[in-house]
Amino acid sequence: MSAQQHKAQVEAQELVAQSDTGARNLSGSLGYMVAFIAFFWSAFQLFVASNVPYWLEGATGINLIFNNSEIRFIHVAFGMVLAAFAYPLFANSKRDGIPWYDWVLAALAVFACLYLVVMRNQIADRAGLPTQMDLIVSTIGLCVLAICVYRTLGLPLVVVAGVFLLYAFFGNQSFLPDAVQWRGASYNKAMWHYWMQLEGVFGVAVGVSASMIFLFVLFGALLEKAGAGNYFIKSAFALLGHLRGGPAKAAVVASAMSGLYSGSSIANVVTTGTFTIPLMKRTGFPAEKAGAVEVASSVNGQLMPPVMGAAAFLIAEFTGVGYHEVVIHAFIPAVISYIALVYIVHLEALKMNLKGLPKPPALLTAMQRLIGVLTGFIGISLLGLAVYYILGFFKANIPGLTFPVVLVLFAAFYVYLVYVASKSPDLVVDDPNAPISELPRAGDVGKTGYYFILPIVVLIWCILLERFSPSLSAFYATMAMIVIVLTQHPLKAMFRGESLAGTYWRGLVDFIEGMIGGARNMIGIAVATAAAGVIVGTVSLTGAHQMIGELVEYLSGGNLLLMLMLVAMMSLILGMGLPTTANYLVVSSLMAHVIVELGAQTGFIVPLIAVHFFVFYFGILADVTPPVGLAAFAAAAISRGDPIKTGVQGFIYSIRTALLPFLFIFNTDLLLINVTYDHAIVVFVVAVVAMMLFAAATQGYFFARSKLWESAALLLVAFTLFRPGFWLDMVEPPYERSTGTAVMQMIGDAPLNTEVRLNLVGSDFDDPDKVTKRTITLDVGVGSGEQRLQAEGLSAMEDGDKVVLDEPFPGTKFSKELQVFDFYGDVPVTIASTEVQAERMAKEWFYLPALLLLALVIGLQRRRQTQPAF
Repeated sequence: MSAQQHKAQVEAQELVAQSDTGARNLSGSLGYMVAFIAFFWSAFQLFVASNVPYWLEGATGINLIFNNSEIRFIHVAFGMVLAAFAYPLFANSKRDGIPWYDWVLAALAVFACLYLVVMRNQIADRAGLPTQMDLIVSTIGLCVLAICVYRTLGLPLVVVAGVFLLYAFFGNQSFLPDAVQWRGASYNKAMWHYWMQLEGVFGVAVGVSASMIFLFVLFGALLEKAGAGNYFIKSAFALLGHLRGGPAKAAVVASAMSGLYSGSSIANVVTTGTFTIPLMKRTGFPAEKAGAVEVASSVNGQLMPPVMGAAAFLIAEFTGVGYHEVVIHAFIPAVISYIALVYIVHLEALKMNLKGLPKPPALLTAMQRLIGVLTGFIGISLLGLAVYYILGFFKANIPGLTFPVVLVLFAAFYVYLVYVASKSPDLVVDDPNAPISELPRAGDVGKTGYYFILPIVVLIWCILLERFSPSLSAFYATMAMIVIVLTQHPLKAMFRGESLAGTYWRGLVDFIEGMIGGARNMIGIAVATAAAGVIVGTVSLTGAHQMIGELVEYLSGGNLLLMLMLVAMMSLILGMGLPTTANYLVVSSLMAHVIVELGAQTGFIVPLIAVHFFVFYFGILADVTPPVGLAAFAAAAISRGDPIKTGVQGFIYSIRTALLPFLFIFNTDLLLINVTYDHAIVVFVVAVVAMMLFAAATQGYFFARSKLWESAALLLVAFTLFRPGFWLDMVEPPYERSTGTAVMQMIGDAPLNTEVRLNLVGSDFDDPDKVTKRTITLDVGVGSGEQRLQAEGLSAMEDGDKVVLDEPFPGTKFSKELQVFDFYGDVPVTIASTEVQAERMAKEWFYLPALLLLALVIGLQRRRQTQPAF
């Protein structure tokens, strides 16, 4: 490796350290101290996630059970202490020592957090009435948190949280526009809200971080330490390296595999990019395009279930959707986005006439190779479905297949797969700049690490079949991973007949380093979720999301598509420079409610999970978008390309990802919401074809270089495949509509278990002079129109030619949603119209003209084709 290449890799690793694990390089007693704190943090999180505290209390009478709030306080304390010790405060601060002020900062962090643990009973007794000491502790805590956020994540999140904090105090000032003013909060009220209770810093986000995210990040760190990262990369290259643009395709797949457990797009770039980017350049990719491929695939890794950059657990918490359902909803968009990126890479290789890496000689028949591929590592993409259906079948038909029995089966399979792996040499990390005479065989690489898949099987089993909580599922998967880390080397040595000396120590060292690495990876996430709690707390205290909603409503003029585009741009801006978890918390707190509220006013109702995915996707795209795209800077450090050009090219590759949120907002089938299994397969196949056509259109190349009208035709075909309902709505109205007093008749005549939409109009609660609108949906049951309304907690009566709606009782289904209306204002709340889904032709009929147009484009391009398409 040349000195310049070594320097590039060191710079990239430093960027990861600065953003993820801490840039300080401590040695001696200080290094051991920080390592011990990190290890103890991981051990504490495993301890509170297990049943050991309850077992200890029953066996010894010692009470070491921590409640949820105490775990949050201690979690943030650990994060801030390690932030003070691991991250230098300034760019020119020394990296090999800890200045005195950082010792003070760490002590203040411990004091401010543990004060809440020690004084919890007294604080509960004086709820809402802080003492002077409470205010001092709260002030210290917020100041220390701001410093920790600055040193771990940089200035952007500090600025965003600071603006919201100032708004809480000074939102009543006359120099602010009337539209954004609120009554303001006293210092006592704000400090109590932000620090002394679970509404601000220690809110839901920190709770999810402490109970779920930490365990998944620890799981990923142990998996990486066990050698899974190198295994994923080599497996991807063995499978795809011989194809056109093979290293780039392998980079996409390897990043997808890393995205299964990684919580950072920057770390993903450096982990896989250190190997893939030099190989891409050697096979003909320009530096910027090589970096852009790695950036696009690594950022996509944050959208890959089951972890989704640790945001999946937050999405489940904020939407009320079960975590296993979040994973299912996220599956198709993430997979088709990756498939499209592989196809984009293929098109780039065709345009540049690139070849693949030399493949090994064929020692097996074609059928044997096919069987090897199907049963090899590539099957991990179908692992979730296999576990769900195959193991689910056994669970349903073998009542004795309890979780302990599954663990015994896990142990048996693990020993067998380690035995298989022991028959081959261990994989070593190759020099990406060394010449490659030929690629390894996929089967040879695959069998060296099939056992790495087992903890993922345990995780999926726990979540999808046992329906354990995400935290308990992650605990069992992490414990399975710890078993592998500790025992893989001794077992291999035993099966190989080698000496066991040193193998136990090697496993123990890997375990300790994995525990330390998991904690260091969590530093930024812990302080980010705490800082995001300030934003979420301000929103709950001031109702700031309503102000933003009014701004978006004003700018969009009530146009739904323009409103979504404004929300997308705001999410992109808000997500710049933020790690995945903080990114989601910020954009969801501010922008998700806007889509829900404005959509309901215009009659556009979309599932909440789709709304949260929408803002999350655009927030994540900030990692690749110039000028702040940190992932692009990390890739450019390795490729030695221009970071801005790398970011621009990466965003061009990511246009397909920017398209997806608009598609699943209007076509929730893509999220597998209320679809059958058979229909899900059709949705997946059609979506893959449509996304590949979209990629071909945006790249200007299909079977040959596309003419402008051909690209436009491909876009039209892709749009039709994605959303055939758009054309159907133009031919036949989607709803049968009724107005006036006839609305009650329509509600009563609607078929059982169908959806009826009520379009309501009435005085706005906050502005009586304003008439507001809201659309709600009813799932109708048995009875007349009045009875069906009453079953939903609604009461209405005819008043002349109108049907007037009464205020719903508190606690009923629509009581909160209809608080936007003033039921006692001058303008009564009326049911302006009702809508029932009309019986129409199948929207899939519009696939036929789209496919005919596609056939025309293919026929014309085949005449100009100069090289094989694959």
